[in-house]
Formats: sequence, structure tokens, C-alpha cells
Amino acid sequence: MDKKQLCVMLVDDNYDDNFFHERVIKKSNLPCTVITKTTGIEALEYIKANDAHEVHPDLIFLDINMPKMNGWEFLEAYHQLNRELKNRAVVIMLTTSDNIDDVRRAKDITSEYHTKPLTMEKFLTVVKKYIDSKI
Repeated sequence: MDKKQLCVMLVDDNYDDNFFHERVIKKSNLPCTVITKTTGIEALEYIKANDAHEVHPDLIFLDINMPKMNGWEFLEAYHQLNRELKNRAVVIMLTTSDNIDDVRRAKDITSEYHTKPLTMEKFLTVVKKYIDSKI
């Protein structure tokens, strides 16, 4: 498989968190594109418009608490997408919540659950586990 640029989507309504997390990702020195969406609705619209975008997310870091469509609602709608769209990305919950019920619920419907902030160690661990062979 040809090596490619990694695409990471941050889905979080907190602009400061997005700014910080994007800096962490870019400091990894991996060939990355970062797409930031501040609502689950924006993220779903981007993903559904797959033919309009040359860059498709490989990793989605998803917050739980967002206006208009929270992380759980995003996941419900995401899992309704066709298999080709769903299988393109690994969804990682990245949130401030350390509520055990959230952790349990997320384990059933996401690949992993991490509390903020996204650190270089967390990011590189996720990349190594799910994406390393693609880049």
C-alpha cells in the first residue's frame, strides 16, 4: 500500500481545545492534515459529502458535550452511514468526562476513550495502534 498523508478530524465545540490538539498533532511531525468541526452536524455533513472532498478522515477525535448534536448523537448518526463511509475512520472519544457510565457506553461504540487533553503520547499511541501501516 502506498504511504499517504494522515487526516485527523477534531470534532469539538471548544476552540481552545481544537487549537491545542491541532498543535499536538502537527508537532508529531507525521504527514497530517487536520480538519476541525465544531459540531457533530458539521462533521457528519463533511463525511457525507465524501465525493466533494479529496481528504477523508482516518481518525476522528470526538467530544461528548457539544451543542446542536452531542457526541452520542453524532455516533448514532455515524453508525447509520453506509459501510464505506464508516470504515474509513477510527473514532476515538476525546472528552473531559471521566464518568464511568460514559466510559462504558463509549467502549461499545467507539474504538477508544480518552480524557482531554490530547497529548503527544496519546496521539502517537492511537496512530501506532490503528493507522501506522497507512502512513
